[in-house]
Amino acid sequence: MRKLVVTTVAAILLASGPMAFAAPHQTTGSIKQFTAGKSLVLQDGSTFQLAKTFKDPGLKVGEKVSVTWDMSGKNKIAESVTVAK
Repeated sequence: MRKLVVTTVAAILLASGPMAFAAPHQTTGSIKQFTAGKSLVLQDGSTFQLAKTFKDPGLKVGEKVSVTWDMSGKNKIAESVTVAK
């Protein structure tokens, strides 16, 4: 019985590990450059490619934004960008 419990716990821990890495990231900063439908660059130099499904909420250079992004190869893909208050 004890071996079954240990094996089950180990399997759960191993299975949940990759999920932690798949979680989207979030970055906040001011817009330095914005190319509609293509890319977004923040003042700190962070560069994001915009997802094909990206909807522009009317972003302007200088606005403070919150970017939810994920990695695709070596590129940061912005899934959503919202104006921060």
